[in-house]
Amino acid sequence: MAKIVIAEDEPDIRELIAFALRFAGHEVISGANGEEGYELAKKEQPDLVMLDVRMPKMTGYEACQRIKSEPGTAHIPVVFLSAKGQESEIEQGIAAGAEEYLLKPFAPDQLVERIRAILQKFGK
Repeated sequence: MAKIVIAEDEPDIRELIAFALRFAGHEVISGANGEEGYELAKKEQPDLVMLDVRMPKMTGYEACQRIKSEPGTAHIPVVFLSAKGQESEIEQGIAAGAEEYLLKPFAPDQLVERIRAILQKFGK
């Protein structure tokens, strides 16, 4: 299946996402902040990156912009996860280059299905 990088500063949520995606057959590499997510995207060349919006060291928006600005990682689809569902937040995420903006809380099976659909769209 796909290689997915997750950057989420809340350990319980990070582990829940990783567990759900691993259970669905994906390889998951996780980081605890935006800077780690960006560095992992460069190093691992994953099929998809999932970023929380509000994280220490570097926000998800900043990490996404960096991923999308580099030729080596610009092709990687980025998905935001956030509890902030205001229209302006979603627009900011899409403007930063994200493929999709998913809201917390989420059901693990719904998350896995959305990720599957995004990966399929990108031929992964």
